[in-house]
Amino acid sequence: MRTAGAAGAAGALTAGGARAAETGLGAKLASIMAAPVLRAGLLREPLKIESVELLRAGRHYIVRVRGGGLEGFADAHSSVMSAAYPILIKKVAPNFAGKDARRLETVFHDAYLAGSNYKWQGLPFWVSMAVVEIAILDLIGKATGKPLGELFGTVLRKEIPVYRASGNRGNSPEAEIAHLQKTVAETGAKAIKFRLGARMRFDDASTRRDLALIPLVRKTFGPDMAIYADANGSYDVPMSIRIGRLMEEQKFGFFEEPVPFDYYDETKQIADALNIPIALGEEEMSLRGFRRIIETGTAQVIQPDLLYSGGLMRAVKVARMANAAGLPCTPHMSGGGLGFLYVAHFASCVDDPGAHQEYKGEDDTLPVSSSTSSLKSEGGMLKVPTGPGLGVTIDPALLKSAVTVTA
Repeated sequence: MRTAGAAGAAGALTAGGARAAETGLGAKLASIMAAPVLRAGLLREPLKIESVELLRAGRHYIVRVRGGGLEGFADAHSSVMSAAYPILIKKVAPNFAGKDARRLETVFHDAYLAGSNYKWQGLPFWVSMAVVEIAILDLIGKATGKPLGELFGTVLRKEIPVYRASGNRGNSPEAEIAHLQKTVAETGAKAIKFRLGARMRFDDASTRRDLALIPLVRKTFGPDMAIYADANGSYDVPMSIRIGRLMEEQKFGFFEEPVPFDYYDETKQIADALNIPIALGEEEMSLRGFRRIIETGTAQVIQPDLLYSGGLMRAVKVARMANAAGLPCTPHMSGGGLGFLYVAHFASCVDDPGAHQEYKGEDDTLPVSSSTSSLKSEGGMLKVPTGPGLGVTIDPALLKSAVTVTA
């Protein structure tokens, strides 16, 4: 997974940090960053975004956009939106209402600049931008009769291999094995991910658990199971290398965030010392930041969160940069809601989304249905809905109970 292009990119930055001449991979990545990703020509006539609303129904937050007699929806990452809703209502939504959906990429960039919004950027702002964008993409899909993947190019895969991720820390290795066995039985997944460290720190107890759990997972699930592990920035460089070498012995697929996410130099030290691919990008919110990670070989699995990083258009651009460097772009899935559905549409159309996509299957999923997919993991595969837009219908009773959120 370490290509000559990715390794050679490390020389693209001078010691002083100034970018060298845009040649080779650097020039290719710069071109991708500048290029549009949305097939705006699918809309032959203007599609005015007449309104952008934030709705709340129980614990669920939903963005609804209207235009051309149609409605587009997005699950609004309820755990974030319950605190961040004033940003969406005051700083984001007004910049999309009244605009032509065919110009969505330009409108999105203008919204980033409007009212010095760029000074507000961070997780609450980018999640707000992302969910408005996804609702408008759903609207465009319905207006054109195209699923989300076709708005960015060609749908390359209609079924997505998935993995289940455990959120547990601090339990015993035996208890974690039992939990992983339960999730595999529920989904038929051929891949799993579990957590290491103590989240942004490690201690003697967490280290004992890690050293016991890593070989036990492989022993339990056998040689054919793809296994990934996420440290959530728990280690320093020496411990990362120690843990990473054990993961290499057990033939794990990738090692996610061994050190804190913004320790770029340390992450590269670890990547250079190990053979296991390092995954990074969950908290990255800058396209130029992703470009630097890719160009310098800091990570070998590029992992934008589709909401934290600002939506599907930006994530598709990151994927095209990663794929140009010979690296997979396997998105991080935050929260429950419809995150699994956003990931599925993303993976349906990018060239290399990696071997497996995250599927949480949590109880807080927004109640939706699809005529073209069960929306469940069956035998470790999730069928991507082929209907227009997101390809799902929100429970009418839920929408009927929803109230408009005001700041």
